[in-house]
Amino acid sequence: MYKLANSIVRVGLLSLAVFTAQIAIAQSTQGAAKFPGIGRNATPAEVIAWDIDVRPDFKGLPKGSGSVTQGQAIWESKCASCHGVFGESNEIFTPIAGGTTADDVRTGKVASLADRKQPQRTTLMKVPTVSTLWDYIYRAMPWNAPRSLTPDDTYALVAFILSLGEIVPDDFVLSNSNIAEVQKKMPNRNGMTRNHGFWAVNGKPDVNGSTCMNNCVKFVQIGSSLPDFARNAHGNIAEQNRLYGPYRGTDSTKPPIDKLPGSSGEGLAHVSETHSVTTKGPAALFKNENCSACHAPNARLVGPSITDIATKYQGQSGAVDQLMIKVKNGGSGVWGAIPMPSQSQLSDEDRRSLVIWVLSGGK
Repeated sequence: MYKLANSIVRVGLLSLAVFTAQIAIAQSTQGAAKFPGIGRNATPAEVIAWDIDVRPDFKGLPKGSGSVTQGQAIWESKCASCHGVFGESNEIFTPIAGGTTADDVRTGKVASLADRKQPQRTTLMKVPTVSTLWDYIYRAMPWNAPRSLTPDDTYALVAFILSLGEIVPDDFVLSNSNIAEVQKKMPNRNGMTRNHGFWAVNGKPDVNGSTCMNNCVKFVQIGSSLPDFARNAHGNIAEQNRLYGPYRGTDSTKPPIDKLPGSSGEGLAHVSETHSVTTKGPAALFKNENCSACHAPNARLVGPSITDIATKYQGQSGAVDQLMIKVKNGGSGVWGAIPMPSQSQLSDEDRRSLVIWVLSGGK
């Protein structure tokens, strides 16, 4: 009886597939007749090139394998410059590994996510599915050359990342045949919930709140606070030269504010002196155009420091015009392989002002 029912289901599914294909062909034919000479059917190779997503059940995962040792070599040559040799990151990107324990691997829930003393939330603390790691790395990494990794490279990198979190041993070889077993060891595999409106189609959406739509303040300054144990732990933040970001830090020698600005319903009337920023001049351009995300005053971040640039081009004739072209068009090769994005939206006047300011050492 079971075999008969199973056969009927298969025949029904096959008929449905054929019928759907016939509709698609008919629509394609109608479209070609209505708009002759425009468009064509995608070739199988084109479909394969775009169909690269990997689902949590590992549908779409290509065959391949890679060891932790192979992954470490790829990591050090292509990933460590942004994410750190041990996944600890640098001043720009948040850490990949850290914050997970052997007990988290056992329970599938990362305890430190609820601990306010945990300094940062790392990738391995948050991500519940190993397929997410594989899929994102294969699609988007390295950021200056996406889709340049082979499936075997990706397996090796994921294996290395998992070894940093002590999820797999140092001699582990990850492959399409054992990745499902690795999923059972992900530290936060049970930390994701779909019991909310974003996932539950028939449930109440999580954007139907009413409280925030009444008595709205005209302006709210979004802020953050430091826990007592961390406040002033590394000296007064306001006196330190931040390497990136639009504002200097708060005065951490003073007690924290009682409540966030705007919580009283009045918004924020002014910005404190330690959070002020000029709105005119090349220094403001440097911050507003996000140049400070890659270039620090005296230390190398993603790109060279302002001091390094000024030193390199000191006394060179035509340096201003040369760098104006560089800023406008972007590119890479002078300071390394990581490209600088184009800043073509700037006017020539602003671009010249910004370049002169950088060549002066930011003075």
